[in-house]
Amino acid sequence: MRTEAGKAERLFRAAVSAFCSLTRPSRREIAQLEDLTLPLFDDVSVESRRYVAAALSECEYAPAALIRRLCEEPVDVAAPLLIRSPALSDVDLIALIGRHGLPHARAIARRRDLNPTIADLIRALEKPTLVHVRKPEAVAPKPVLESSDAVTEAADARVAPGAGAENARRRLRSMMRAGGEATSISAIAGPETYVKLRETALTGNAAFFQTALADALDVDFATARSLTANQNYASLLAALRALDLGEDKAFLITVAVYPTQFPHPQAIRAFLDRYRLLHRDLALEKVRTWKADALAGAFQEPWQAVANADARKASNSDDAPAGSLRTSLRK
Repeated sequence: MRTEAGKAERLFRAAVSAFCSLTRPSRREIAQLEDLTLPLFDDVSVESRRYVAAALSECEYAPAALIRRLCEEPVDVAAPLLIRSPALSDVDLIALIGRHGLPHARAIARRRDLNPTIADLIRALEKPTLVHVRKPEAVAPKPVLESSDAVTEAADARVAPGAGAENARRRLRSMMRAGGEATSISAIAGPETYVKLRETALTGNAAFFQTALADALDVDFATARSLTANQNYASLLAALRALDLGEDKAFLITVAVYPTQFPHPQAIRAFLDRYRLLHRDLALEKVRTWKADALAGAFQEPWQAVANADARKASNSDDAPAGSLRTSLRK
């Protein structure tokens, strides 16, 4: 076993080193590197992952799947990619911050030419105590400005946390549209995606299916769980339509998750009619909205915690529930 592990380490490092020596690798060579390294990923040491992350951080044509896998590692491994890799788009950076929080955000903040929107959101996450609620009478009237840059919106956030969060959410949605989220969803909704969704849905274990759905849509687990926690299947229907599944496949998954929703043939017909009438572009827009809401929520939580603390202080109440304080501290 020790010999096999050593072979995996050497092969993993050597393959990436050889790839980085190529001036302009072809698509075939990029795919070959992914096919070679991804099966070895779980068998190599943290030192090898750190070495590969550093080597690929300067590579303009790095394989996307390997970069994503490395960026999901702890920040001491992923830092070179987060700081320098040109393979990470703005949408990728926002998603990583949403999943991993402040450690990844601090590394991303060191990138050159970082999008001002992302920089503002990182600052809001880094120093939530700068955000507070002022009493209405203490807020001076603000002049009307034509500019809608990050400085103006940051000032709005300090005055009204809810407005700042909505600005962040709107800007995140805009960036996701520009980043081509529809293409990324289409790329991962292959036959293996359907098989994974079908098999996990048929297990009867909601967590298994929700995990598979989160992977398919590239959303966090909490968002995927909310899609199947409703009384009806409307949200799940939109998710399956965004994945561009056929109506028969979508129905099989839905009936496995919501078996009581189809007691008679008319209910099945209603499902098929709704699925056929739901335009895929609209479903994709819903997915983008779910992602933006989840990511914006990561930056909204510090504002809410501070605002709640100010409200409790202002009311001079000594009977605030301890659970609320513990929740705020965890956040």
